[in-house]
Amino acid sequence: MSHTQSSPASTATPQDPSNNAPKLGAQATTAVRTFFISGFGTALEFYDFIVYGLAAALVFPTLFFPAADRLTGTLVAFAAFGAGFIVRPLGGIVVGHFGDRIGRKSMLIMTLLLMGGSTFLIGCLPTYQNVGLLAPVLLVILRLVQGFAAGGEWGGSSLFGIENSPENRRGLWGSFTSTGIGIGSLFGTGVFTLMTLLPESELTAWAWRVPFLLGGLLVLVGIIARSRMPHESVNKEQAPRVPLLAAIRKHPKQMLLAIGVAFGYNTIAYIGSLFTVTYTEERGYTDTQSLLFQVAGSFAFMLAAPFMGLLSDRIGRKKVIAGGAVIYAVFFFLFFPLVDGQIVFLSTLAFILVNVFMAMPQGCIPAFLGEQFSKESRYSSISATYQTGAALGGGTAASIATALFIAFNHGSLGIALYSGLACLVLVLCVLGLRETYKVPTAELGETPRATV
Repeated sequence: MSHTQSSPASTATPQDPSNNAPKLGAQATTAVRTFFISGFGTALEFYDFIVYGLAAALVFPTLFFPAADRLTGTLVAFAAFGAGFIVRPLGGIVVGHFGDRIGRKSMLIMTLLLMGGSTFLIGCLPTYQNVGLLAPVLLVILRLVQGFAAGGEWGGSSLFGIENSPENRRGLWGSFTSTGIGIGSLFGTGVFTLMTLLPESELTAWAWRVPFLLGGLLVLVGIIARSRMPHESVNKEQAPRVPLLAAIRKHPKQMLLAIGVAFGYNTIAYIGSLFTVTYTEERGYTDTQSLLFQVAGSFAFMLAAPFMGLLSDRIGRKKVIAGGAVIYAVFFFLFFPLVDGQIVFLSTLAFILVNVFMAMPQGCIPAFLGEQFSKESRYSSISATYQTGAALGGGTAASIATALFIAFNHGSLGIALYSGLACLVLVLCVLGLRETYKVPTAELGETPRATV
């Protein structure tokens, strides 16, 4: 994935060395090193996130919420999953503040430690059968810790990519985080798929714990990678005392529209990646088949995300994001009939296409949102806005989709309409923001001198 105007990654230098953002050493500017710090770290963190979501769809209704029928138990389990989104804005605000004030490195290490520790402990939890109501309470507490960590992770890892990229590759390098999401989803779904090959009695007895315990240990790999990040320096005297307040005063429109972008995208992403597993099970597919569909989709997402980031470097962020949202909205009405046909090949194709269309916005969003804000408050801005939108959209998506599925008498029309509405919000908010792919890094977040 290259084109003739590309600057070699190994010769890139940190942008705008006079700014107040953290300044990084030249060894950080190779594409491979940047990917391992931002993309691979996010992959490990999202692995932890996805295994919780899959467990909520497959085993938590039985293990932690057994008082309800299966579908209602799934609804409650998804609500517990959504609880983690409540604290994501708080995580984004707190971690983003210190990321702007003291630097990215320590914050990115802390988020991985929190996520890995809480994931490992989930794998050690007693179930409802052992301790009654204490089990779901402990589950929700650890889910809140996961959410706080995730709130600070995404913005920092995204910015590490775009702030160290060549001028004409911010979309591609920013997509390393999106690629990491695909890798984490692929690995997490793959591990859970292996567990479902065991008898159901074994899955609910002990095998469900394996992905969580493994995730806690794998985060150590990400810690090693991030501990080798170059040291940063931040000019604390020139940086705002409260970067988020400075951003709100300077970029109120961008802040609101960025929340809308995050809301729209996270709604379709969590319906497309989590609720669809529940839907295929309700249509008669086995747990293993449902997860294999998701494995195929995650693999497609992983490959498509960097391509979309690169495409946005060539034709613009807004065209790729808005175009992807429109295509997704239209296709989602076809997704359910393809799955309902009970033809495995068509169902697999449906999951692949849904994930490719999801990758069109996600591959570009890290760079697009990061480019809207000034350097001195960028971590706070992107984290607070994205995580607020994620809480409003992603935190409720699977629960609302399940409720609509029940309300429409196990029909898919309500879910498709809700996804289409989320895509409309995404498109309108994207079109309201500035196109930034040709804006020099030093001028990002500043008042444009001319229409780009």
